[in-house]
Amino acid sequence: MTNNKNEKIKNSNIIVKVQKKKEKSQVTFLLLFLIIFVVILVGTVFNNVVEIYENKKATEEYNIYYEKLLEEEASLNSEVVKLQDPDYVARYARERYGFTKDGEKILTIVSSEE
Repeated sequence: MTNNKNEKIKNSNIIVKVQKKKEKSQVTFLLLFLIIFVVILVGTVFNNVVEIYENKKATEEYNIYYEKLLEEEASLNSEVVKLQDPDYVARYARERYGFTKDGEKILTIVSSEE
């Protein structure tokens, strides 16, 4: 009987050790899973922050470009209004392209710096 009792005690000790090992491995697995989850979460948040920063920078650049385009549009609209006047068109053509009226001659003055 004592032999049987000793075996039962040994078996119960073995069962307890196996259960403790099982619990340790489960805790280790959960801890590893938690660490991986946190690393992925931090990486994702970091990528999102970088993307937000890049988008803000691009937005600022596009706003500056938009303002320049608005100024250019205003200048071109002003030029369109001026080009509706025939006197302005004639003067513009003479200055820019060297057109002349009948009987006019063009004189080109060369400066000494050139």
